[in-house]
Formats: sequence, C-alpha cells, structure tokens
Amino acid sequence: MADDHAVLEVKYCVQPWVEEVNRNIESYKKMIADWNKVGEVMKEVGIQFGYHNHNFEFATLDGIVPYYDIFMPEMDPNLITMELDMYWATKAGQDPVEMFNKYPGRFQLFHFKDMSQKSEPFYEVIKDDITSVGSGLIDFKRIWDARETAGMKYMFVEDDNQGMGKPFEAIGISIDNLTSKILV
Repeated sequence: MADDHAVLEVKYCVQPWVEEVNRNIESYKKMIADWNKVGEVMKEVGIQFGYHNHNFEFATLDGIVPYYDIFMPEMDPNLITMELDMYWATKAGQDPVEMFNKYPGRFQLFHFKDMSQKSEPFYEVIKDDITSVGSGLIDFKRIWDARETAGMKYMFVEDDNQGMGKPFEAIGISIDNLTSKILV
C-alpha cells in the first residue's frame, strides 16, 4: 500500500475511523502500536501517516481518556500526525487551541466543519447540525491564528450534510466565510 501511494505521489495517508467493536483500551493500544509501524513504512517512501479523530476518542473508558492517555503519548510524533476534526473535537467538549498548546507541532492537518447547535459533550457519531464553515459556533479564526503552534500544513473544509441538499450553496458560504472572516 505504501508503494502504491508513493507512485501516486500522495503526501499523507490517514487512518480515518475505528470500528465501534474496537473502541476499548486494549484495542486502542494494539492499533496504535501497529500504526507506529505503518507510520515507519510510510515514512520510508516519503509519506506522512496520520490519524483523523471523531468524538468517541475523548470518551472516558475506565478512568482513561483514550485521546490524551493513549493516542497522544503512544503515537510516535515522528511517524504519526493528527488530522484534527474541529467539529468532532468540539462536540466532545475539547478546545482545539488548548490541544495545540499541549501538543505543539502534532497537528499538520486541520479539518474544518462547523456546528449550528451547542450541546453538552457527547461521544456518539451524530452529525445532524453540521453547517457551512464560519456559519456556526466554532471560532475558526482563533483556531487559524494558532496554526503555527499546531504545526498545520494543510486544511480541509467539509460539510458532511452536503448543505442539507444544497451542496454548492453551502460550499460557497464556507468559501466566503473563510476568505472574508477566518483566513484574513
């Protein structure tokens, strides 16, 4: 797989998901040990391996918060970068800027999507309030301003709900908000 990705000249290969059956401490530790090996193989062919979060990694399991107590300490920062999904981190009650300050340089990939409803932190993957970037509640300007601390190299903008049936209008709103309010 690494060789095939290298032929395509990709810069990143990202682990995007953990199946629910594997969301336990023992599985997380085994996966991360395996991902460190994957990161090493990818690095040998010039590709950066990464991990994309959701909200479930922040749920407390047996007194442990996997993202902070397993993922960040056990993922080799020289082999694995984080693609921080701002929506899911925020849904789990996390502050992305505080995360950057705690783990500087570990977040090469920013994943921007916004939310329209404030709620108590939750850890189920429910995405019924995704909205255009800059139209919701997340302070993307503050996050953008902390990009150097984070180590950000690339940003992705997404609307999982595809603009509630109006994908082109929704992406237009995100682009307008990014260029007029966030990236300035």
